[in-house]
Amino acid sequence: MTGSLTLLRRLVEMQQFEVLHQACLSLPALSPAEQVLLALALAHLGQPEAARDTLIALDPAALEVDARVDLAAVHLQLGEFDAAQALLEATRPEAPDHALLLARLAACYVQHQRGEEALPLYESSLRLQPGIAVYQQLLRLYLQRADLPQAGETLAAADLFWAGEREHWPALLVALYDQQLRGLRLELWLASDDNARADAWLDSRHAELAEDDYCGLLTGYAQRLAERGRHAQAEDALRRGLQHYPEHPDLYQQHAELAELQGRLPQAMTLLHRALHLAGQQQKMTLPLRLKLASVATQGHPALARQVAEQAIEEAGALTPSPEMDAAQTAKWLVQAQVALAGVDAREQHYIVAEARYVEVLQAHPRQVPALQGLGQLYMQLGRIDEAVALFEQVLAIDPARGHAALINARRFPQDEETLIRLETLARRPGLSGPVQPGLLLQLAAAWEKRKDYTKAFTLANEANAASRALLRYDPVAHRQGSARIRHAFSRSLFENRRGIGNDSTLPVFVLGMPRSGTTLIEQILAGHSQIHGAGELGVIPTTIARLESWERNTGSGRHYPDCVDDLSADVVAGITASLLKELRESLPENASELRHVVDKLPHNFENIGLIKLLFPNARIISVRRDPRDIAISNYFTDYAAKHGGMGFAYDLQWIGEQLADHNLMMHHWNQLFPGEILDVRYEDVVSDPEREARRMLDYLGVQWEPQVLDTSELDRPVKTASVWQVRQPIYQTARERWRRYADFLAPLIAGTNAKIVHEPVEMVSLPVPGMQTEGIACYRQGKLDDAEMLFRRLLHHVPEHATAHFMVGLICVRKGHLAEGIEHMEKGHQTCPWNVNWRRDLAQAYELAQQPEKAQMLRVHHVGTGDSVVSARDVEQNDAIPLGFSIRTSASEPFY
Repeated sequence: MTGSLTLLRRLVEMQQFEVLHQACLSLPALSPAEQVLLALALAHLGQPEAARDTLIALDPAALEVDARVDLAAVHLQLGEFDAAQALLEATRPEAPDHALLLARLAACYVQHQRGEEALPLYESSLRLQPGIAVYQQLLRLYLQRADLPQAGETLAAADLFWAGEREHWPALLVALYDQQLRGLRLELWLASDDNARADAWLDSRHAELAEDDYCGLLTGYAQRLAERGRHAQAEDALRRGLQHYPEHPDLYQQHAELAELQGRLPQAMTLLHRALHLAGQQQKMTLPLRLKLASVATQGHPALARQVAEQAIEEAGALTPSPEMDAAQTAKWLVQAQVALAGVDAREQHYIVAEARYVEVLQAHPRQVPALQGLGQLYMQLGRIDEAVALFEQVLAIDPARGHAALINARRFPQDEETLIRLETLARRPGLSGPVQPGLLLQLAAAWEKRKDYTKAFTLANEANAASRALLRYDPVAHRQGSARIRHAFSRSLFENRRGIGNDSTLPVFVLGMPRSGTTLIEQILAGHSQIHGAGELGVIPTTIARLESWERNTGSGRHYPDCVDDLSADVVAGITASLLKELRESLPENASELRHVVDKLPHNFENIGLIKLLFPNARIISVRRDPRDIAISNYFTDYAAKHGGMGFAYDLQWIGEQLADHNLMMHHWNQLFPGEILDVRYEDVVSDPEREARRMLDYLGVQWEPQVLDTSELDRPVKTASVWQVRQPIYQTARERWRRYADFLAPLIAGTNAKIVHEPVEMVSLPVPGMQTEGIACYRQGKLDDAEMLFRRLLHHVPEHATAHFMVGLICVRKGHLAEGIEHMEKGHQTCPWNVNWRRDLAQAYELAQQPEKAQMLRVHHVGTGDSVVSARDVEQNDAIPLGFSIRTSASEPFY
């Protein structure tokens, strides 16, 4: 070996790839072996195409053994594992004792989930030439196979070897390997269930490690705990770390990822905002945090997601190459930010813009997996299935697990069992979600069902759902109690006492039923009509409910939906329905003057029929029914994006059974309240005789027959539900009686469905008339203090803890000169809603009038720095320009629309 090659390979060992790159370029002429090393440097520096170009003229067979081993390393870095393995296996007979060859061949076997074959190769490599990286890989394999004694011996040997080696290595690599060895030590203790020792050792490291090293160790520990399904313990470890280092962004980021995983999105966003703020203060890189925040916010806060993604693009565009970050890495960050913004565009249904962004990224970076996947999912929604599949095939070549998962979603199943077995091994790799990857297991369940191995399919679905349940907060008892409250609140007496307050519009049509009952198919049929627009799952009714909840919370009433519906006055209903109709009309395509109906097909609106009929008495409602056993199996084999929301029940057969029973009782209640006003449609009847059922539905809506409604597969509009593939097919009957394949496994479902429905007695305050609060505020603003006081005291009679009523009674008493009584009421209101800035200021003024300056000052101290300059509510009649969001002006504003 020449001196230059020895030096260059030492740079490879030290992972000094930028130095290696410059060293190769400085040579007057490159030998074939040096060309391979240049390609290796380029591959590690994020320039895969340049690396491949460097190798074009080389003949692998003409290379010496060492150069072929280096060439295999290039293939490994480029993700070309088959090529690397083939090259090393062909070379091995020439050099059976080549330590680096054995280690790299072992790495190939690990990539192909052949850990048992990799193990002896790593052991032989270590005997021939000890290396810290090989020690670590071998230790990981021992841990994977739960050979804890051997793992302990290997860790001791690695520690001893590294103690004599670390002084010869660059500082960055020393820090990296030190951290990895510390992490493996923790992993060994966790595998041995020696949690106390792990925690004690971790606490002892705080005193001797620098802040970044300690926090890195802590986040690694939290990751390992999460991989074992111990998410609560992982979060607790991070909280302990924040007690030591309350301003370390990495701890907040890791905590945010755990919160997101468990469906706590507001908390995740708050933690990420905090991490972003701290990283900015500390002049650390904020791009990864912005991209993560954009990803989380996309799920429910698209405006924030767009803002953050645009900021990420601006930040990435301003990056310049440096010793810490080369040009390839800066370009990578910019691409990731552009893909994030494309995802926001797609989420907001700006499909043309999203497609253009994805295409632009892929023209410059054709192997960018998130862009390939994002564009593929977009094409799936738009019904361009073949184009989507072509993109997923490209993903498959780069990332087999993600590629196969996407293809299975598109109903392109692997043809050989060997592939399925390899994917199952990948699905059992621990990750942040726990010991297995539930989503991939459910994809595999679908693949085995396609092969008609129903026992295998159900076993995988069972395992996947058990893993998901560990992260869910779904409470079947609470759901059943909530259903009982809905039935109680929307009673016959409510509708008798609220006649005529709704909007007469027939524009909205609601298609609803249990998820996976066929609601998407029904919507597709209706949307084929020239006078009907299918808007998908708009969610306008749940949004209205959320606003009602927010209103009650901000007024401090202590009431919740559905209890509070008795407080909806005609004026409030008029405002709500005007807002909803505006939103429905905005969903219409251009030139939609002929459209008479807009279909909202949110399945779970079956719980909201009472509110729908209160708001829109003439709205058409189609309830879709299906064999409950088929509904159950379809739900059980689906991994929902809304698993932390309304779909949490779908991960347990007994929960599904209970939900089915609750659904039946709920629909019985609605049909009793609104006899003949809800059209029941059976999925099985639709697929058996589509024309008859389509005619029946169109007659119910009051539109003429149009035969094109039966061409559901030709409908040109986006579909974003779990039925994205099915609705692109002609109407088919193969999903009927699917449950029979799994009849032997349905005992929990049957038990849940047939169990007696039991709930706690419902106690609910009923207001005799709606709108006492808003009418009282109107009287107060008009100076009618006696009328206002009467209304607020009447409200307190029915809701004794109502914060706004207390505060307004107090405010009126103060204005009448009854300071002691007034302050007592104001304090009660303020204690319930301490965030109300104007109430705090008003109470401070009342304290001053009562000669209690100390109390006034305490309130003002807490008030400093809010930046609020709103005038007092006491002056509202003189100044009607108080901005929304404060004091009684909030109560007097339009809260829901």
